[in-house]
Amino acid sequence: MESTPKVVVYSTLMCPYCVRAKSLLKAKGVDFEEIRVDLDRNRMVEMIQRSGRRTVPQIFIGDVHVGGFDDMAALDARGGLDPLLGLEPETAGSGWDRSPDASEDGPT
Repeated sequence: MESTPKVVVYSTLMCPYCVRAKSLLKAKGVDFEEIRVDLDRNRMVEMIQRSGRRTVPQIFIGDVHVGGFDDMAALDARGGLDPLLGLEPETAGSGWDRSPDASEDGPT
């Protein structure tokens, strides 16, 4: 693994989809910066400007806007998340639960 892109997760405290997104990243052993938009209105504005969306989570890997939790989970299911994270297939975590109960990003 040559270099790992910076991962940013915009989130709020009471957001189950944020929890799932962070759990997926942790299961893969990926460090990320969490930005709590419920604590700082300026960061909420920043998130909306960067993503064009008002829901959380919003996930960025390097300069790539992955989207919300569903987008990241779908990318992972297609095998596209690990390469974007700079993970080699043999080092990528595999213990994450892809249960179907989380099918939409939640409201802010």
